[in-house]
Amino acid sequence: MKEVSFLNPEFFWLFLLLPAIVLWQLWKRKQQSPTLKISSVKGFKAQKSLLAKLKQFLFVLRLLALSSLIIAMARPRKVDISSQTKSTKGIDIVMAIDVSGSMLAKDLKPNRMEALKKVAENFVEGRPNDRIGIVVYASEAYTKTPVTSDKAIIQEAIQSIKYDNVLQDGTGIGMGLTTAVNRLKDSKAKSKVIILLTDGVNNAGFIEPETASQIAREYGIKVYTIGIGTNGNAMFPYAYAPNGGFLFRMMPVEIDVNLLQTIARNTGGKYFRASSNSKLESIYKEINKLETTEIQELKFYDYDEKYRLFVWIAGILVLIEFGLRNTIYRSFI
Repeated sequence: MKEVSFLNPEFFWLFLLLPAIVLWQLWKRKQQSPTLKISSVKGFKAQKSLLAKLKQFLFVLRLLALSSLIIAMARPRKVDISSQTKSTKGIDIVMAIDVSGSMLAKDLKPNRMEALKKVAENFVEGRPNDRIGIVVYASEAYTKTPVTSDKAIIQEAIQSIKYDNVLQDGTGIGMGLTTAVNRLKDSKAKSKVIILLTDGVNNAGFIEPETASQIAREYGIKVYTIGIGTNGNAMFPYAYAPNGGFLFRMMPVEIDVNLLQTIARNTGGKYFRASSNSKLESIYKEINKLETTEIQELKFYDYDEKYRLFVWIAGILVLIEFGLRNTIYRSFI
């Protein structure tokens, strides 16, 4: 986008001299005009030729020429600014998401899984310069999307997350964390981060969460853990309804806070508790601030100088004024 700017805008102060020049010209003209006193002008018919009337136009030409010179000295120019950004410190992030049946609990609206998906999409949108991957787990785990910079693929993967009855139900935190570590262990990024979200207690899988956290630490991977669920009781699915849906009943919310705190502490991360939709959103915003990507912005300026046009205008006006003063108006005082 082109913008008009002035290299030397201080020259615009010279416009304050123009009123003084006009007053000086009027005073000088009055001093130079001869007067004749007679008893009566009744016998004279005042006539003034068109040329005489237009002589004051010469002074206007001079003022316009001065104005053009002032603008030229201010150096008007059009600036075409283009910018290029690049990441100087890349971050690779894997979101490990619990997709067990308890994620359908309705203490977050409309349920934990849908609330998470909305927040996760906003999180991805706010990380345009990072690579992100998705791992889902219940009692087992698999990679839904490998680490990629294609945000459209990531957003599509998040939108398609749902309760997966192909995976054996349960909560294998160690399995989810290990799978996420496996996606990041060979990464060349300056910073590697896992966001591990669960709503329960580790009760499945053959890899202990503590062991998985030690592996993450060995590879220099930081783990942020999020326990999702309100304090107290929530509506949990407990059986299938005849129509294929779920039946819900009030059940106590159980989250292994000590385990999640240990995982975060061992890897240099941080533990969060998401007890509501707003709290979950604020947690992802905080992680977004904690893990910042260094961006280098290069700006390119293309200047198109416009002062020459005003110099030409001033020159032409001066030549016109000089020519008229020394030809047509040569005999006028």
